[in-house]
Amino acid sequence: MAERKIPLRKCVGCGEMKDKRSLVRIVRGKDGSVSVDLTGKAPGRGAYICKSAECLKAAQKAKRLEKSFSAQIEPEIYERLRTELGE
Repeated sequence: MAERKIPLRKCVGCGEMKDKRSLVRIVRGKDGSVSVDLTGKAPGRGAYICKSAECLKAAQKAKRLEKSFSAQIEPEIYERLRTELGE
């Protein structure tokens, strides 16, 4: 029996490929709203980030979420991510 393939995603903060389940998904819906998707199943364009403060700071500093979504990211989204990461 073949082993199941583990889905990997790239963190927008550190750029490392990691197991999808160990990352937090940020999603941009069709209406342009950006939100944190804890289920990993919300419809829309997704970007992934590690559950670490360093990756979040790096992503925010380099505006990597803005580049991933081709949209402006509100400061509230970064605040919500900080609380989700337990800062």
